[in-house]
Amino acid sequence: MNMSREGFFVPTAERQILDAQDIRRAVTRIAHEIIERNRGASSLVLVGIHTRGVPLARRLAAQIASIEGLQIPVGELDISHHRDDAIAGATIEMHPTHIPESLNDRRVVLVDDVIFTGRTVRAAMDALIEHGRPAAIQLAVLVDRGHRELPIRPDYVGKNIPTSRSERVRVCLRETDETDTVTVVRFDDISEVPHARA
Repeated sequence: MNMSREGFFVPTAERQILDAQDIRRAVTRIAHEIIERNRGASSLVLVGIHTRGVPLARRLAAQIASIEGLQIPVGELDISHHRDDAIAGATIEMHPTHIPESLNDRRVVLVDDVIFTGRTVRAAMDALIEHGRPAAIQLAVLVDRGHRELPIRPDYVGKNIPTSRSERVRVCLRETDETDTVTVVRFDDISEVPHARA
């Protein structure tokens, strides 16, 4: 197993998939697709899944506002207590949930950085329903890396990236990581891959 002296996993290779310009273009395109599919933005609420789904939701809202001239409500969703794949005994990192208004009869777009197994999205939908009964729930992701374990498919995708299970998609955003980039990290042994549950 490849580990540093400090005990951290050491990837064997890393390649960049998206840079800052690519991410900006993907957000712009998704914003246009959301507007087109919903025939405007008047009924929309964007809800970002912690952690990196939140800044992505805010970027999408800003882009939609620049196109439509409407301020779109943006919420933040913590799904920690709704996961079905939590590791026994593991410390759960909690984030605030903030839903700006009732979701009843609104068209809600869930936003996340990466979709993988689909379990994060399933948990997010369970958590979302506690805050109202939307007219529709749609899903926007920056990256779809495949390997779904549940019948869940995003409505809006920035980039489809074929991956193996011995790889991990690493998304960095200015708001959380001080840079905008998406890379794929490869590990020689699948047992070395840090637990990823998206």
